[in-house]
Amino acid sequence: MNYKNILFINYGGLGDEILFLPAIFSVKKEFSNAKITLALEPRSKSIFSLTDNINEVIEVDIKAKGLLKYLNILKFILKARSKKFDCVISSGKSFFVPIILFLMGIRERIGYSGKTDFLLTKKVKLNENQYAAKMYHDLVKPIVKNLYEDPSINIPNDLKLNDDIPKDGYIAIHPGVSKLSITKNIIKCPKLSFWLQLIEGLLIKGKKVVLLGTKDDSELIEKICSCDRINNHKNFINYYNKTKNLLELALIMKNADSVICVDSAPLHVAVCVNARLYAIFAPTNELKLVPNRLGIDIIKNNVACRPCLWHKRKCNCEKSECLDIDYNLILNKIN
Repeated sequence: MNYKNILFINYGGLGDEILFLPAIFSVKKEFSNAKITLALEPRSKSIFSLTDNINEVIEVDIKAKGLLKYLNILKFILKARSKKFDCVISSGKSFFVPIILFLMGIRERIGYSGKTDFLLTKKVKLNENQYAAKMYHDLVKPIVKNLYEDPSINIPNDLKLNDDIPKDGYIAIHPGVSKLSITKNIIKCPKLSFWLQLIEGLLIKGKKVVLLGTKDDSELIEKICSCDRINNHKNFINYYNKTKNLLELALIMKNADSVICVDSAPLHVAVCVNARLYAIFAPTNELKLVPNRLGIDIIKNNVACRPCLWHKRKCNCEKSECLDIDYNLILNKIN
């Protein structure tokens, strides 16, 4: 079948949308003339700037409270009906998902198997015990012949680094996570002492350090920069809240000798540009969130109870021993 107007639905943060890109890429490669629309949460709409495989995004605020959430879903159903899609592919796991897809009146409906999968035209067995990008890519296997490829993003050739960024080797560090995670008591970031000791150790080694972050990371960044030994060092560049967009962040990470960050959207950006990456994991499962390939070192505290999110817990435990990570695990690897 030659699809011409395809709707993808994938809710979550920016990291989830990046992990979803291989599925979109495979479909676009198979149906090059098809219009691709991605329905997502408003907080993740910036994914549109990272790829030319998405023609349009539809923002759906499914995190709204009370009746407003269901009103937003109804509006989305009506909008989908009006756009006359010939295929919809959804990553949702709820038994409501096939019902919603059916109500959209779209001829071809693809999703994961479940209690209401009789409303789907093609169902895919959910395998969560793999890299999430591959899990999402399973959804498009019924309609494409293309093999899976790791997530990637397009950086325009004419995009140049800001003059504040060193022209030669440097280490890019993005220490923060989204405030939404923190408000839900989902803590994935090591303690302040970890970052202070790591950055100071890198500076002592003669490394140039570029500190990255957004307003979500203000509290942590301010504490790091309050250390005079770091903030006044000639090789320390505080680039907090200076990246204009995700493409500039991607370019900084691509040109870095190494990138250090926690489980967050910037980590997935680093993966997309094949950065030499030190990925810090605490309660979440690295096997599901980064590909198993050369150039990615997993930094963790091997306590017996980790990983626990999301299959055992919905937030951190009181002890959170998994956050007690030795900064030397990174420092000793960087010459």
